[in-house]
Amino acid sequence: MEAIEKKELGGGLFIIDNNHKKSIFTPEDFSEEQQMMKAAVRDFIDREVWPNKERFEKKDYELTKTLMEKAGSLGFLSISVPEAYGGMGMDFVSSMLVCDYISGATGSLSTAFGAHTGIGTLPITLYGTEEQKQKYLPKLSSGEWFGCYCLTEPGAGSDANSGKTKAELTEDGTHYKISGQKMWISNAGFASLMIVFARIENDKNITAFLVDYDSKNGIRLGDEENKLGIHSSSTRQVFFTETIVPMQNMLGERGGGFKIAMNALNVGRVKLGVACLDAQRRITTESIKYANERVQFKTPISKFGAIKEKIARMATSCYVGESACYRVAKDIEDRIKYFVSQGMSDQEAELKGVEDYAVECSLIKVGASEDLQNCSDEGIQIFGGMGFSADTPMESAWRDARIGRIYEGTNEINRMLSVGMLLKKGIKGHIDLMGAVMKAAGNLSDQDHENNYVEGHFSQEQNLIYKFKQLFLVLIGNAVQKYGKKLEEQQQILLALSDILIEIYFAESALLRTIKNLERGEIEAQEITKAIVQFYVFEAHDIVNKKGKEVILNISEGKEQKQLLEALNKNCSYREYPNIIEIKTKIADKFVKENRYFI
Repeated sequence: MEAIEKKELGGGLFIIDNNHKKSIFTPEDFSEEQQMMKAAVRDFIDREVWPNKERFEKKDYELTKTLMEKAGSLGFLSISVPEAYGGMGMDFVSSMLVCDYISGATGSLSTAFGAHTGIGTLPITLYGTEEQKQKYLPKLSSGEWFGCYCLTEPGAGSDANSGKTKAELTEDGTHYKISGQKMWISNAGFASLMIVFARIENDKNITAFLVDYDSKNGIRLGDEENKLGIHSSSTRQVFFTETIVPMQNMLGERGGGFKIAMNALNVGRVKLGVACLDAQRRITTESIKYANERVQFKTPISKFGAIKEKIARMATSCYVGESACYRVAKDIEDRIKYFVSQGMSDQEAELKGVEDYAVECSLIKVGASEDLQNCSDEGIQIFGGMGFSADTPMESAWRDARIGRIYEGTNEINRMLSVGMLLKKGIKGHIDLMGAVMKAAGNLSDQDHENNYVEGHFSQEQNLIYKFKQLFLVLIGNAVQKYGKKLEEQQQILLALSDILIEIYFAESALLRTIKNLERGEIEAQEITKAIVQFYVFEAHDIVNKKGKEVILNISEGKEQKQLLEALNKNCSYREYPNIIEIKTKIADKFVKENRYFI
């Protein structure tokens, strides 16, 4: 039973399991307590934040700080902090929910919240000593203090472990002196506590330190950066000149800073993904309202097919993103519970739980951030000339969205990481990846593949997603066979494989969510979501085919290439193609009628 439970909860397994019978967690499964928390956060944003959107575009850093203090007083900063240290100690799904709904109105507050509750607080919760937790967590969870995370340096961006900031032991052996330069530090302008990464002597890996901000202790802040978006998010350089830090303020072990940084980024990635959702909902709703009000040629533009096309895409990305984010949130939560049941501490279990789903965290980060960018771009287009004006919310939404593709590791880095981490899970035996590759090779060449056709809801879509998985497994197997360990140098192949992986995870998440709701008996209510799933899988089908061809043409030649292309064309195609224009029109008409995104 233990082995079965562990298998069902393991990260990365989605690619080798046919999950059409598996139930996933969905937003419709929120508990009463979670629904109340969601309502409280939305009320705070609608009352305190949305009416002040214009102020966020004028570099009103004090407004951001004030709203963060109010968020702290309402308990929103303490969701993930254990009760023993002044927090609410809520589950992982609840922490994702709060991050989702507090992030929709402006990227400035979203960044401040994410930087503080994630990389500014979480490392202490997970790696801090009891003394460190008692000293810092109550102040951070209440909003009395704010935290920032000093990792990035001018010469060390994606290569985080190459930082040049130094930490030297004082002659009396009681303190470290930190000297160096950090840049792009969110919340630096009002942070009381800095998590600083520095290298001790010639250590291979960096070390993390907890540094109380004190301008008299060799800490100098640069000017606020002029940025494309998130204008009221404080972003500064931080200069350390022999800043004195007590030995007991080392966070974790010596040389453990890189591990801390990477694990914090895993959490940050999935949280960044969910932080894109409510922004999409709000952009979609505002675009629908405008389209219903804007009359051209004596007709609301919402009745024009070109606008319906955009609304259908925007609403679909909202629904699919929600499905993927809350699926992985509950999977991580369940994995944490599993590790606790095996005797791990809560902190160890959370580290291991998130780490186990690192593949999905990267996929979520990439998919959701790009969907938000596309959604905001379509919003500008629906508003037309007014969308280009700073007097409407679309312009700032588009600028704020752009940072999501850079935060927490660029999307290019995360794409390559997702495939690399999946391969490592296979090598370590965490998932039977090579066994699945061998089986998939047989499945794709099976002349009688139609006998495996799934019956029931979404039979075509379920079958396609299954075939997408088989194709991915064959491609990654062939890529490894050709390049071996040098596959990590073939970045364009990794990017293409990752795009297939993203489409599989997002499409399957939306499908499983909708099937679950259909099986609850909500058939009429799910008519619109059925259309959304059909539309998304249709679009995913094109991406998988395109990226699959790119990989095949690189990793094979001659007879083998011909066989792979034939397998791609035969196995990744519809039995009967849906009338996709009719489906898109159906989706758009429903949201236009409701005058908002309503799922």
